[in-house]
Amino acid sequence: MRQLGRWAVRVGVGFLRACAVAGVGMLVPAVWAAAVALGIRWGPGNPWSWIAPVVLVCAGTLALSRPVCRAVRALVARWTGTVVPAGYREAPPVARLSTGYWWNGFGYERTRRDALMDQRWRIRWNDPANLRDLRFTAIVPLTAGLVALLPPAGVAAAALGFAGGFGPGPGSGSGTSVTIARLVGVLGLATAVAVSPYAWRTIEPVAVRFLRPSAAMALAERVEQLTAQRAEVTIAQAAEIRRIERDLHDGAQARLVGLGLSLATAEKLMETDPDRAKALMREARAGATASLTELRELVRGINPPVLSDRGLVDAVRALALDNPLDVAVRADLRHRPDPPVETALYFAVAELLSNAVKHAGATRARISLTEGATGAGSVVIEVEDDGRGGALVRDGGGLAGLRRRLAAFDGTLEITSPVGGPTLATLEVPCASS
Repeated sequence: MRQLGRWAVRVGVGFLRACAVAGVGMLVPAVWAAAVALGIRWGPGNPWSWIAPVVLVCAGTLALSRPVCRAVRALVARWTGTVVPAGYREAPPVARLSTGYWWNGFGYERTRRDALMDQRWRIRWNDPANLRDLRFTAIVPLTAGLVALLPPAGVAAAALGFAGGFGPGPGSGSGTSVTIARLVGVLGLATAVAVSPYAWRTIEPVAVRFLRPSAAMALAERVEQLTAQRAEVTIAQAAEIRRIERDLHDGAQARLVGLGLSLATAEKLMETDPDRAKALMREARAGATASLTELRELVRGINPPVLSDRGLVDAVRALALDNPLDVAVRADLRHRPDPPVETALYFAVAELLSNAVKHAGATRARISLTEGATGAGSVVIEVEDDGRGGALVRDGGGLAGLRRRLAAFDGTLEITSPVGGPTLATLEVPCASS
C-alpha cells in the first residue's frame, strides 16, 4: 500500500513536471503556429499576408529564446541539481575617467546612463550565446518537448474517450464506436500514468548537451572576465594611490612642513631668545614623533608588518585583538598562501569585521581559516558575527567591491545574512602553497 502511494505521488509530480517542460519547450512552436494561423486567416491570395507572420516568427523567436533557455536551466537545477552554466557575457564595470567621460568596456560616453545603455545593447546583441539559444529553441521541441507532451496528451485522450468524444453514431455501429472511445480513453490514461514519472527527465540531457557553453564561448568568457578584473584592479590601484597621496599630503607632509618652519624660527631665535627657541624645538620634536607615527600607520595600512613577518594567521589574530568585538579565531592552515593572496584575504577580513562593528551592531565574531576541499590548493575563511543581519551585495557597495577584488584571484565571496542575524561571510581563494 505504501509503495502504491509512492507511485501515485511520482505519477502526480511527474505529470506536473512534464506539463511544465511541454509548456516551456513548445512555447516557441506555439508562436510559429499562431503565425501560420494568422497567414491562413488573411488568405494566401493577399500578396502582403506573409509579412505579419514572418515578423511574428522572427520577433517572437528572438524575444523568447533567452527566457526559454533560462527557464529550462532553472527547472533542471531545481529538479535534478544539475547546474547548466549560462555562459552569457558579463558586463564589465563602468568607470568614470579623469576627463569626465564614462568607459563601459566598449567606448566612451558622456553620462553613466548612456554608458550603461550602450553597454547593455552591445553585450545583448553581440553575445555568441544568442546563436546557441536559438539552436536550443529549435531542438527542444523535437526532443524533450515531444516526450513531455505524452502525459498531457494521454490525459486529453482519456478525457475525450470517457466523455464520449467518439460518441455513438447512428445505426448498428454505435456500440462499436462507444467501445473504441472507451478503449482509447483507457489507453490514453494508461500511457499518461506509465510515462509521467519519466517523460520530464529527457530535459536534463538535452539541456546539458545543447545549453552549456562551448569551449570557444568559455574561453571568450574567461578572457572577458580577466579583462574586467584587470580594469577593476587598475581602478583599485589608482584609488589606493590617491588615498596614499591624500594621507601624506594632509598628514605627514603638513607636519613635516610645520617642523621645518619651527626649526628655522628656532635657529633665528637661538641667539636672541633661547627659551623661545627651546620651546619651538620641543614642539618640533613632538611634531616629528607624530609624523613618524602617522607614517608607520600608513605603512601598516599598505602592508602590515605582522603579515609579512608572521603570515596570514598571526596577522588575523592581531587584527582580532585590536578589534572592539569579542573575536574568536580558529586556524588550520598547513601552508602559507602567496603574499598577494595573503594581503587580499587580510584586508577582506578587516573590512568584514569593520562592517560588523559599524553596520551590524555585533558584539561577538568568529573567524575560521581552513584549507579548501582541494587541500593546499585553496584557502577558505569564514567570518560570522551576531549582528542584526540583512547584509546584501549591492552594485557599487562595499561587499560588491570586495567580491570584485577577490575575483582578481579567482576568489569568491558568499554572504548568508537573514534579517535578525547571524551574518556568515565565506571567502575562498585558490592559491599555490609555498
